[in-house]
Amino acid sequence: QVQLVESGGGLVQPGGSLRLSCAASGSIFSIYAMVWYRQAPGKQRELVAGIHTGGRINLANSVKGRFTISRDDAKNTVYLQMNSLKPEDTAVYYCNADSIDGYYWGQGTQVTVSS
Repeated sequence: QVQLVESGGGLVQPGGSLRLSCAASGSIFSIYAMVWYRQAPGKQRELVAGIHTGGRINLANSVKGRFTISRDDAKNTVYLQMNSLKPEDTAVYYCNADSIDGYYWGQGTQVTVSS
């Protein structure tokens, strides 16, 4: 079992920045990728950014050049740094762990970009 706790969401003006955190606990040795997804009202959940144990990173085209994903293995935490935020980035952001046991999800954190 893997437990994920997200934090760092909130309200920010267009052009602003936020950093989301996802702290993992439990069977973290079984995780081979950590991925951020988001879901806006009325839309399907979409992949935002992922980082694999070997260091490979995936970023959605819509966030390239604005978002970065990183991890701190000592803290078992993955970060999503979001810069130059746009209103269309407004969504609930979910942390996902892809492990040998299956997929685990955090509770989600709301990000609202509005003036």
